[in-house]
Amino acid sequence: MKKIIVVLLTVLMLAGCVAKVEETPKLVMATECTFQPYEYYDGDEIVGIDVEIAEAIAEKLGMELEIVDIAFDSIIPGVMGEKYDIGMAGMTVTDERKEQVNFSDSYATGVQVVIVTEDSPITSVDDLFEEGNNYVVGTQAGTTGFLYATWDIEDAGLGTVDSYQKTTDAASALLNGKIDCILLDNEPAKAIVKNNTGLKILETEYAVEDYAIAINKANTELTEKINAALAELTADGTIETIINKYIGD
Repeated sequence: MKKIIVVLLTVLMLAGCVAKVEETPKLVMATECTFQPYEYYDGDEIVGIDVEIAEAIAEKLGMELEIVDIAFDSIIPGVMGEKYDIGMAGMTVTDERKEQVNFSDSYATGVQVVIVTEDSPITSVDDLFEEGNNYVVGTQAGTTGFLYATWDIEDAGLGTVDSYQKTTDAASALLNGKIDCILLDNEPAKAIVKNNTGLKILETEYAVEDYAIAINKANTELTEKINAALAELTADGTIETIINKYIGD
């Protein structure tokens, strides 16, 4: 009888130990994985600048990073609805977005550029604003490129805007003559030109922007923790190393 009691006590003690083991909290990141080199697929793995920076932040916070690949224009609504903890997708800080979410400190700078075919009559950004032109500008839905094209070109009566869920879809539309150019961030634009013969980037820049992490407005504690982690990762050179790994000089 004593042996049975000892065994039962041992089982209960082990069960108690198991019950006390806590899972590592997750940091759920929403992104859109056609934005090379910030986030993209390498085989079945999601990699890129944003991915590695998010992993470094999660490590600082004692959390495990979980990445969810969704449409770009669904990221901010998802963060607002607390479906995701953060949004990272080469996301530019704008006044409109700041009304919807909090932003971390900036961790990178982006440049908006224009992609055209090599035989395009568009030779500079200024050509898009000449009276009498009626170009069709391709963009990725929900991006600042879409906003710029809408405000500066479509609303001004200088052309129309076609938006696509993926940058690769916009590239196909340009090659097939459905649009006249693409307004996009410089680094993914380089990847598109590299992967599609017959396209080039205009030398003139369209705009310069700051990239930051979108966080739910109510979660000020997470915003503060992420900013503290970013400050440490900037100070020790981690962020610069990650960016140089994918972009270089």
